[in-house]
Amino acid sequence: MNADTFARLKRAVGAKGFSEDPNEIAPHLVEWRSKYQGHTPLLLKPQSTAETSAVLAICNETHTAIVPQGGNTGLVGGQIPLNGEVLLSLARMNKIRNVDASNASLVAEAGVILDEVHRAASNIGKFFPLSLASEGSCTIGGNLSTNAGGVDVLRYGSARNLVLGLEVVLPDGRVLDLMRSLHKDNTGYDLKQLFIGAEGTLGVITAATLKLYPAPASYETAFIAVRDPAAAVELLDRMQTATGGLVSAFELIPRIALELVLALIPGTRDPLASPVPWYVLAEAISAGKVSLREAFQDTVAKAIEAGIVTDAAIATNETQRHDLWRLRENISEAQKREGASIKHDISVPVKDIPAFLKKGMAMVAAMVPGVRPVPFGHLGDGNIHFNFSVPKGGDGEAFLAQWSAVARAVHDLVNSFGGSISAEHGVGVMKRDDIVRYKSATEIDLMRTLKRTLDPNNILNPGKVV
Repeated sequence: MNADTFARLKRAVGAKGFSEDPNEIAPHLVEWRSKYQGHTPLLLKPQSTAETSAVLAICNETHTAIVPQGGNTGLVGGQIPLNGEVLLSLARMNKIRNVDASNASLVAEAGVILDEVHRAASNIGKFFPLSLASEGSCTIGGNLSTNAGGVDVLRYGSARNLVLGLEVVLPDGRVLDLMRSLHKDNTGYDLKQLFIGAEGTLGVITAATLKLYPAPASYETAFIAVRDPAAAVELLDRMQTATGGLVSAFELIPRIALELVLALIPGTRDPLASPVPWYVLAEAISAGKVSLREAFQDTVAKAIEAGIVTDAAIATNETQRHDLWRLRENISEAQKREGASIKHDISVPVKDIPAFLKKGMAMVAAMVPGVRPVPFGHLGDGNIHFNFSVPKGGDGEAFLAQWSAVARAVHDLVNSFGGSISAEHGVGVMKRDDIVRYKSATEIDLMRTLKRTLDPNNILNPGKVV
């Protein structure tokens, strides 16, 4: 990097707004799975939109590549400076600017931790429904840049459904103020949607007006043993009908995932007496005085009579609910502790999940003898984390060397079902070349046209997404 550019960038953010200390920078350079390791000569930490604007203007003028980063919880390498780019952390932009109960909205800067948004909404009797296992460290800017999903997408939608307005700094430093708090605005293109899910390639999100909902008055949560994935799909329909569409989460869990959690996560226990191959963790939310307990109990009882459910544990208090969710939320951590794993974040139509699982698990088992399938996740919206753990006693490095071949086979199968090879984690660098295989030439051309139009000098997160 040119020494003059280096100096100008440091002046733009002030003495507290940059670091060249390798020890401070190091945690920003590796993602959670340790799959991607980056490097950078300079970490910038702006504290305001004005400072972010100044940084991008300098980078654009000097053709200096820069990578935006939120809480560094991404899993596809999109937030890592892989080629020595300047790293732009939004962590110091961490103010909640406004909370408006009457408009059911909240304005948060990009560096605000998701859990802090939950608390701010709760303080005014409201609810922000985006919920992720990493909510204690992921940030709003990262959540929106990746169009984060999580466990409540079934009821409330993904991140792009939870945004009323955005503040974005464009690659040339201009500030695009779309910070409206309107619930309806039909005046032309919805420009904010260009930046949600763009993974920081079209602009840097610096703040957002978020949509809030009435605070839940009650939860009904059940851990249910099901006959098979087809029975789980049938149970989903029964529960949605019985609750009037109030099911917020419907998570599929195989026995192996539960066993990994029980063995490797202290303080967990099996909620049911006898093991079965498949389970569902289901939850419905009521914001009023509507009682869901009877609907849940009646639906489970009838499902047992029909032979699609064999047993169930329904939480009767918040401690039991918390314990059931710990089983689901710790699957990824338990699989990480177990050893090497090959992971996919895919979606197919809900009705096709049973057939996809059957074909996909058999296909990978034939490719990698002894592989341990650990497919779990958001069955309610068709998003399965189609993961595989190294064979028992197997060589982790040799297993991971097969990632590309396994991923190609899995993605081809997903495509044959009309699915998506990235349901909520994004594209980043991991799937950048893969999407060309599955998206139409017209889609790819339009995405590249947007990138060239907004970032003609290709300074913003180059080499990611497109």
